Parts: sequence; C-alpha cells; structure tokens
Amino acid sequence: MRKLYDWMMRTASDKRAPYALGTVSFMESSFFPIPPDVMLIPMVLSNRQKAWWYALIATVTSVLGGLLGYAIGYFAYEAIGMPILKFYGKEHALDTFIQFVHEYGVPAIIIKGATPIPFKVVTIAAGVAKMDLLAFIGASIVARAMRFFLVAGLLYFFGEPIQNFIEKRLTLVTTVFVVVLVSGFVAVKYLF
Repeated sequence: MRKLYDWMMRTASDKRAPYALGTVSFMESSFFPIPPDVMLIPMVLSNRQKAWWYALIATVTSVLGGLLGYAIGYFAYEAIGMPILKFYGKEHALDTFIQFVHEYGVPAIIIKGATPIPFKVVTIAAGVAKMDLLAFIGASIVARAMRFFLVAGLLYFFGEPIQNFIEKRLTLVTTVFVVVLVSGFVAVKYLF
C-alpha cells in the first residue's frame, strides 16, 4: 500500500497527473482504498491556477465511479459488494445505512458523500438500497463537488500553509461544512 501511495504522490507532479487523478477518483468511488485527495492536494499546490479544473476532474470521475459502486450494490452485492464492505469493516453498518437512505434519501448521500467516510461504502449501500438512480446521481454530484472544491478552494486561497491543516483535519473541515449545510436546510425548511 505504501508503494502505491508513493507512486500517487510522484505522479501528482507529472504531466499525466490529471488522467491519474481521474482514474484514482473513479476507482475510489467503487473499490479503491486511497482517496483522491492524496493526488489532488499536491496537484493544486503545484499549479494553483488549475485548482478548479482539478476539482472538476475529481468530481466528475468520482461520480462516474460512484455509478459503478451503485451497480455493484444493486447487481452484485453478495459477490463483490460484501467483500469490499468487509475490507472496510462496514458490512454490519449496511442495514443502518440502508435505513438512513430510505428515511433521508438525497440528504443522506450528500451528508455521507461529503465526509471522509469511504465513498465506495456510500455508493454500494445506495445500490443495495435501490435508491432512485437520478436522485443518487444528483446527490453524488453535490457531495463530491462540495468535498473536492472545498479542498481545492482552501489550497487555492491559502496555499501550502493550509496543506498540513487539510491533511490532518479534513474530517473536521468537511464535518463542519456538512453541519453548516444541514443547518441551512433545516433553517429553510422551518423558517420559510
């Protein structure tokens, strides 16, 4: 695993880095263990003017990979999905997550997809839950864009000084962002 991580870090400064970022983002949404942030962060730092482009690549390919994860959950859960969830120790949380998806639908995917919970767990569970595909795609776009554009934006505006903060506190940053977002939804619902 360490060799793969090191390769990703080296590739982040290569001219083929956008293709590698897209590949990693796609795979991470369905089965791959390393998040695309490992490539996104050094890519943005090496060329801050392309921060938004890199975030868009990560978002689009992550959503496309999420469709593969959804298909795994929908069509091949026993054969493929269960071993992936077991790898992450999430096979016992599946029933709870399916219930969460049934109760909250799109907000469930947005909340879970924007946080550092492995997105493949979210996509496979949404497929098992047989969530409406268009709703899943829309929620995935919002969740992944929030995540990758937040990281790219922080790096674009603050550069290297914020890198350590993002790497060590990404969970805190995305959780606070999701809490603010959910609070906004609740406020709109009850105030208007």
